[in-house]
Amino acid sequence: MANKDNYKNYFYVTTPIYYVNDKPHIGHAYSTVIADSIARFKRLSGYKVFFLTGADEHGLKIEKEANARGITPKELADAVHIKFKDLFGMLSISYDRFIRTTDEDHIKTVQLAFFALMEKGDIYLSEYEGWYCTPCETFLTDKVLIDGNCPQCGRPASRVKEESYFLKLNKYEKRLEEYIESRPEFIKPPFRKNEVLSFIKEGLNDLSVSRTSFSWGIPVPGNDKHIIYVWFDALLNYLTAIGFEEFLEGRDNDFNLLFKTANHIVGKDILKFHAVYWPVMLFALDLPLPKTIFAHGWWLMDNKKMSKSLGNVIDPIYLINNYGADALRFYLLREITLGLDGDFNMDNFITRYNSELANDLGNLVSRTTAMLQKYTGGKLPGFGEAGSIDEHLSKAICNITSTLNERYDNYDFARILEETFKFINTVNKYINDSAPWKIDISSPEGKRNLYKILRSAVVSIYCISYLIYPFMPDTAARINKILNVEAFAFFKSSIVPENIFDSHGVLFKDGHKINESREILFPKIINT
Repeated sequence: MANKDNYKNYFYVTTPIYYVNDKPHIGHAYSTVIADSIARFKRLSGYKVFFLTGADEHGLKIEKEANARGITPKELADAVHIKFKDLFGMLSISYDRFIRTTDEDHIKTVQLAFFALMEKGDIYLSEYEGWYCTPCETFLTDKVLIDGNCPQCGRPASRVKEESYFLKLNKYEKRLEEYIESRPEFIKPPFRKNEVLSFIKEGLNDLSVSRTSFSWGIPVPGNDKHIIYVWFDALLNYLTAIGFEEFLEGRDNDFNLLFKTANHIVGKDILKFHAVYWPVMLFALDLPLPKTIFAHGWWLMDNKKMSKSLGNVIDPIYLINNYGADALRFYLLREITLGLDGDFNMDNFITRYNSELANDLGNLVSRTTAMLQKYTGGKLPGFGEAGSIDEHLSKAICNITSTLNERYDNYDFARILEETFKFINTVNKYINDSAPWKIDISSPEGKRNLYKILRSAVVSIYCISYLIYPFMPDTAARINKILNVEAFAFFKSSIVPENIFDSHGVLFKDGHKINESREILFPKIINT
């Protein structure tokens, strides 16, 4: 790990910005936990990280919902965006900015970008006639409709005809196709790349980027009867947050350094907007494209997409209040490979919680600290007393850490957690097989053997806390507190080696005393 002022590189990660027409659900938690986990790992690895999330507060959908409640759209946005902030606080989300599309700097960014593309001729005034899905805020063609309904949400599309500004997509079609085909890291997982290319090869029609049928949004510069299309507005938040306005004015900031490292975390249902419309907007603005667009799958229930109308929506706040934030974070990232859909099953949730969190991790920490208190009064045996750390354990942890950078870059979180919990079981087995409670400590050799087991177990737990920190930050902090070492969230030391296992010589010196604790990290869930 590196000193906090000695960055090895920049890393910019974003979630979608979330509609404020209703309270947050498990899908919002999922996208945000993914982004938070990689942001935490990159910070620990010495990167200068900027993590962005926020609220999408404009558009017809918001206006309609506000009218139905008898309040203004801004009043609705002010009330609902707080619910997202509250959820993210409960989930320990470490964002650097929560942006709102009603923020003044964002409104300036949108109008600057729109005006620049008008001046360039890449946005022009014409007339739109076609289909529009208000819930998805999406323009649709006849060929994608399914019995007159939106293919995404299944609800009826509306026929609209109005004057509109258009963004030239066709002009950049070939350039975008070649860009995607030549950069395997641009769209992940790889099978999503083929979906996007198929869409592009069907031919891109110029995109309507303004509306005149409602008023809640950012006006087109110089023609305020037109409201800028909500997706054009929303996508530009990724520029606003890192200082696009200052960049245009020539002020020195990190805009270029950050944006070329951007990782957009999105649901598969909005991949088209991020992998087609957004790159075209950036081409037209003469800006670099983000490094990666990662499209995750949906959480289903009984193999059906969650929706309020079906009554199968999972409330993340209920799960946090009853089982803890880290248990939810763990399940979301452990249960399925990122990119695929997953079925949220409470029986599976409880089984994973009890077997892996309570029995495996929780029991390892409690039994090790109890033995340390019993045999040494909580003082960790030093090198002179314990000799070397168990070679098998040190090799196992090094095998995991050697692949971490690659696996994080590929969002292979489920594999990282799988290997981490295999290691937890390896440590538990090491303790069981070594049976320190059977060792005769009256002899120097017996005492030395006992101390080696205790030191090996404690150092292994510290390494485990490092591995789980991006996914379960609160649990890692609790373990760090028990071990009486600095929490990773506030890690400042510049002398800890790159290999976390080797850090024990620095952190756990002779006589280091752990904190006495009877805390149960994960109380077992009793099914009733």
